[in-house]
Parts: sequence; structure tokens; C-alpha cells
Amino acid sequence: MPLTPLDIHNKEFSRSFRGYDEDQVNEFLDQVIKDYEALIRENKDLHNQTVALQERLDHFTNIEESLSKTIIVAQEAADEVRSNAKKEAQLILKEAEKNADRIINESLTRSRKVALEIEELKKQASIYRTRFRTLLEAQLELLNTEGWQSMQFENKEE
Repeated sequence: MPLTPLDIHNKEFSRSFRGYDEDQVNEFLDQVIKDYEALIRENKDLHNQTVALQERLDHFTNIEESLSKTIIVAQEAADEVRSNAKKEAQLILKEAEKNADRIINESLTRSRKVALEIEELKKQASIYRTRFRTLLEAQLELLNTEGWQSMQFENKEE
């Protein structure tokens, strides 16, 4: 067990014939007591500082660990968001491609239908022109026949 300043102060030395000067020994012991008390105080202060610094170090270590965990969680969340965004973008792209294909197919179908309608209208126009020409030719022929000319003269004579 370490000495205390009180132990040093209460220490009694036995006297011998050719011993040391008692005043010098007491003076020296007083100086040792003062220095020893100062060292004990300083040691206690340093111990308290060490404890306080250790507590701060523990606190900052906990903060560092929490920040590390938070950064890891944030990185994982960012990776997950990025992955989900890529998946969603791929789905949107596939849906857009499907819509584009559908629109193209519908346009091709309409285009074919319009082309068929145009062909049908051309045929009907050709048939109409042919019938109209035939009708006009028949009418001209009728006008050019003798019976028409004789009817014409008969009416003039009247």
C-alpha cells in the first residue's frame, strides 16, 4: 500500500547517538510531504483528465460507429433506389416499345385499309366512267339515228 502524506508526517525515527540533525530531517520531511501531496494531487488531476478524455473518446467512438453504420445504410438505400430506378426505367422502356409497336401495327393496318379503299374507289370510278361513257355513246348514237332526225323534221313541219 502506497505511503500517504500523513504517513510521512507521522513517521517517527528512533534516535541514535550519532544520528542526523533533527531539524534538518524535519525540514526535509516537510518538503517531501509538500512535494508528495503535490504529486498526489497532480496524479489525481491527471487521472480525472484521463477518465474525462476516455469518456469523450468513447463518446466520439460511438458517434463514429453510428456515422459509419448510417453511411452504410444510406449507401445501401442509395444502391437500392438506383437499382429500383433502373428496373422502373426498363419497365417504362419496354412499355413504350410495346406502345410504339402497337401504334405502328395499327398505322400499318389503317394504311392497308385506306389503300384498299382507294383501290376500291378507283375501281368504282373506272366503272362509273365506263358506264357514263357507254350511256353518253348510246345517247349520241340515239341522236345520230334516222328516227331522231325524222322526228326532228316532223316537229318543224308542224
